[in-house]
Amino acid sequence: MTQTRAVRPWYRRMTARQRDEPHRAATPLELFFDLCFVVAVAQAAGSLHHDVSENHVGHAVTSYLMVFFAIWWSWMNFTWFASAYDTDDDVYRLTTLVQIVGALIIAAGVPRAFTEGDFTTITYGYVVMRLAAVVHWTRAAASDPMHRGAAIRYAVGVSVVQVGWLLRLALPEDWRLASFVLLALADLLVPVFAERPGMTPWHPRHIVERYGLFTLIVLGETVLAVSIAIQDGLDAGSHRLWALAAAGVVIVFALWWVYFDRPVELSTRLRDSLTWGYGHYLIFASVAAAGAGLAVAVDHERQMSHVSQTTVGYAVAVPVAVYLVVVWALHVRRQQRGPVVAVFPVTAALVLVAPLGPAPVQVVAALLFALVTVTVLVRRLGNTPAADDASRDAADPDEA
Repeated sequence: MTQTRAVRPWYRRMTARQRDEPHRAATPLELFFDLCFVVAVAQAAGSLHHDVSENHVGHAVTSYLMVFFAIWWSWMNFTWFASAYDTDDDVYRLTTLVQIVGALIIAAGVPRAFTEGDFTTITYGYVVMRLAAVVHWTRAAASDPMHRGAAIRYAVGVSVVQVGWLLRLALPEDWRLASFVLLALADLLVPVFAERPGMTPWHPRHIVERYGLFTLIVLGETVLAVSIAIQDGLDAGSHRLWALAAAGVVIVFALWWVYFDRPVELSTRLRDSLTWGYGHYLIFASVAAAGAGLAVAVDHERQMSHVSQTTVGYAVAVPVAVYLVVVWALHVRRQQRGPVVAVFPVTAALVLVAPLGPAPVQVVAALLFALVTVTVLVRRLGNTPAADDASRDAADPDEA
């Protein structure tokens, strides 16, 4: 008997997907979207590395946080929308590809933003992405009566803020930072304004998976820094670079371990979901920054940087400490009990002290190794909730 293969339509009604939809996984389009963001993340981390190596620390940190906001916020908005309304028709795919073009424009503008303070190209790429998102929200408003109010508020809110970003380009140089903070805050408030009367039907487990995948992407930047250290060690025959590479391997493995140690439970309450989603800005940015810090450490060992060993240590220690504190606040403190909860902030504090002594990167690696060891031992001894309890909670996050 001949089977009829389903053909993807060019257009279908953008009705809301079910929040409890079983076996919801990331689509190939979502994975491709993430892959294209690798370029932007790599550009931001690479520019941070070079600026810190040249001892332009204040400029590097400010530029990095601004650039990474554009990357993160564009990615985040697509992710939550797709969780609620992914129709996978041709129009949806083409609109998403336009958003990817915006991400590539952002990536192209990163070097100039760092070297000249010129955010024009990044702004254009950001606006392209966000206006494509308005098309998505307009389709949702036309097809989903139940959530039409939220979709309209999103479309209007995003459009108004984009006008502000374009007008910002005409402001005097002295107003650029303050206007950036104001507009970034306005962007952050759009979901609060849009979702409060009635939340869109994003899928909790799907969101957790998508955030985990992007965490892996930024961890990849740290892996790249370690790989470069190993390559430089081979080329230069330097035993010190080998030790640095080994410490980098421990750091990146530990960062992965503490994030994915247990299943994550995401509450569907608006405040909790926004806190969790927004808090990941610091997780993503700190992981990529840790990779940049390791690259600075390699430059220092090869006598190619203009910074002190203490500055090198803090280039690694600060993002690692931020990462530990935010993972503790978003995951550990909410889901675990016992000594392991206190170990995270204590380790973060010790990491910040490490640059004051010799071999700071190796000390940070040792502290992270100890943290992972403690979390494993405590779990094995049964002083935290059983793994099957955590798995069961994660399997039904809607009860949160």
